[in-house]
Amino acid sequence: MKKVIINGANGKMGQAIARIIAQTPQRGLEVAALREAGQQVNQKADIIIDFSSPQGAQEALSLAQEQKAACLIGTTNLPERFLFQMQEEHHIPLFYAPNVSLSVYFFGELLKKAAQMYKGYDMALHEIHHVHKKDAPSGTAKKLAESLGLPPQRISYERFGEVPGTHILTLLGGYDKIVLKHEALSRDLFADSAVQVAAWLVHQPAGFYTMQDFASFILKSSRKDATV
Repeated sequence: MKKVIINGANGKMGQAIARIIAQTPQRGLEVAALREAGQQVNQKADIIIDFSSPQGAQEALSLAQEQKAACLIGTTNLPERFLFQMQEEHHIPLFYAPNVSLSVYFFGELLKKAAQMYKGYDMALHEIHHVHKKDAPSGTAKKLAESLGLPPQRISYERFGEVPGTHILTLLGGYDKIVLKHEALSRDLFADSAVQVAAWLVHQPAGFYTMQDFASFILKSSRKDATV
């Protein structure tokens, strides 16, 4: 079993990830330690999973480099300098995504196809998240907008209740309107995907990885299974 340190373990995502790792031993992971920003840990890990804060994410990467462990960072609102630093990593397997859900990644690919097919339509993106979310618009919304060539002013947002995450693209033509929506029904959508990514990442060579790399692996595996 590969040992995991969960950074940001007291947060809702950290708790969900710990629970899902315990529920899915077939993925080959087990929790070695739970950590919060500023804490020292003596346990060794094969991978560190971080959903904490910008400071916590930088600590998680430093700890992973020190232990020569893989590192998965899903924390959003990170400083630009740190984002560039991550992209240059070549000593450990390092994965970063503002949204670790494979479902959301494929939704983004659908939106890009829709934007190509409905050329000339006006587009706007709206996102809804729980009241505890600190960044607005969300990292996911910014990433989707960037991939569509949408300026930031075309992103609107709401914060209420305990909504895990909803993203809506509206395409408006002269005579019709198309609405494409992804709605997460539970935070477990993201936690389960993070555990899947971690189980894959821990076996990868050193380098920087994104959701595109993981999605390519999943699609290749699906095609392979279909030919068996």
